[in-house]
Amino acid sequence: PEMARAMIRGTSPKHNGWDKGVVSTLKHFVAYGIPQGGHNGNPSFVGERELRENFLPAFHGAIDEGALSVMTSYNSIDGVPSTANRKLLTGTLKDEWGFEGFVVSDLVSIDGLAGDHHVAGSLEDAGNMALAAGCDVDLGAGCYGLLADSKSLDTKALDEAVRRVLLIKFRLGLFDHPYIDSPEEAESIVRNAGHTATALRAAREGVVLLENNGILPLRKDMKVAVIGPNADTQYNQLGDYTAPQPEDNIITPLEGIKAKIGPDRVTFVKGCAVRDPLRQNISEAAKAAKASDVAVVFVGGSSARDFETKYQETGAAIADESAVSDMEAGEGFDRATLDLMGRQPELLEALRRTGTPLVVVYIEGRPLDKAWAAQNADALLTQFYPGQAGGQAIADVLFGDCNPAGRLPVSVPRSAGQLPVYYNKPFPRGHDYVEMSAEPLYAFGYGLSYTTFSYDSLGCEVTGPAQVRVSVTVSNTGSRDGDEVVQIYVTDPLASTVRPRLQLRAFERVFVESGGSRTVEFTLGEDAFALYDIDMRKVVEPGEFIIQAGPSSDNILLSQTITL
Repeated sequence: PEMARAMIRGTSPKHNGWDKGVVSTLKHFVAYGIPQGGHNGNPSFVGERELRENFLPAFHGAIDEGALSVMTSYNSIDGVPSTANRKLLTGTLKDEWGFEGFVVSDLVSIDGLAGDHHVAGSLEDAGNMALAAGCDVDLGAGCYGLLADSKSLDTKALDEAVRRVLLIKFRLGLFDHPYIDSPEEAESIVRNAGHTATALRAAREGVVLLENNGILPLRKDMKVAVIGPNADTQYNQLGDYTAPQPEDNIITPLEGIKAKIGPDRVTFVKGCAVRDPLRQNISEAAKAAKASDVAVVFVGGSSARDFETKYQETGAAIADESAVSDMEAGEGFDRATLDLMGRQPELLEALRRTGTPLVVVYIEGRPLDKAWAAQNADALLTQFYPGQAGGQAIADVLFGDCNPAGRLPVSVPRSAGQLPVYYNKPFPRGHDYVEMSAEPLYAFGYGLSYTTFSYDSLGCEVTGPAQVRVSVTVSNTGSRDGDEVVQIYVTDPLASTVRPRLQLRAFERVFVESGGSRTVEFTLGEDAFALYDIDMRKVVEPGEFIIQAGPSSDNILLSQTITL
């Protein structure tokens, strides 16, 4: 919820005024990210309690901050397609939460009630179903257009949908001033100096250091071989649905490293592509590594649109023999495994055999398999699509001008067979597989630094019926200044419904000088302790709760039990 709230605070009219704010659309409503078999648009099997406790809070938080548009999803839940789910679109979203914006279908998802889900006998029936459920806008207009002259049209539902859309347009002033006053105004805002600086800061703070045997940070007098499909491919630094960009807008890792230590100290060989097994020069890459002091190889995945790839009407990309792009993530790109694609594993093995110290950097959209790199690389880092300044950010980290403090926002599995793998699984604690540990390779919240931190003096004070003030002191025990991400978890050891083993309830990134200490304070409110009981009521049940502090979900250093 905090990430969703932050995004909306920066854009919504509620915080920026109706003359400057924009309507943000929350996607996709709801539980779209857990389809059966990992297939985009497949049914999501999830109960109401799970929806309310783990999927709906992010939407609710964003709406509280002023989001005014919600997009439905292609999936179904318990046999009801999301675009026709009146209980969720009207009952929860509009009636229960008081949502004042409008609901828009995903592209042609209303048509899909007939053509995909087979719950409507015609496009006209599909339109009536979606409208009755509370879907106000038909993105694609294949169904609502048919209702104009239909005798089956519910005019009351239509009036409500039109009212919601027009109200927002009037409040934004779109009928009085539909266009900006001048194109120059947009040019002064988009990618200005302040926003570029923010992009660099975000990229730096997003670098996650997973392994380091002491090789990092690198010396700036080293001869460096920069290798890999993601080392100098601009669009592989960006996410799906990125518009075409001028070359000067994006700094690749190769460009960042050259700017850091000078081009004369850098040798670049791509080695291979993300997907295409035919495009490779692995032997040349190995030679470059052998002739260097260190090899930094950029592997991973891509959501890059090369603007030559073919696309479906929905915008999802199509790969065929005539167009093998780097895309292995993004809409419509479902994976059966998390293995590196193409000849990337072969490239890594060849570089390891050279004996040259090896630094592996994953640039990715999903948490790909890192088991080999965890065992064989001298250092391992990951960046989830770092954006336009990603190359500069990774160079800053590699050479020690920025002390990494990124933390994993997901658990990284040892094998795709573990999926789903996540830190806040409900009791009971699972047991190991026959072949391997059941624990993730890297846990949620994990990330290393070039310095070390200690935690002490955890304080928990009950200040209200369901409010606790938490404080913890963090000390930098290493030789470098750095940031630490303090994480506060809560466990409810005895409850009327099955609870998570632990749940992140607060966090803060703090800067601590070498040898210094910081006391960090948090206030945990009702949401930190509440659950949905047997009767689906949101309550805080009296009893004990365990407050825990640490640098990651698998490294809890302090805990204290309180009673509410």
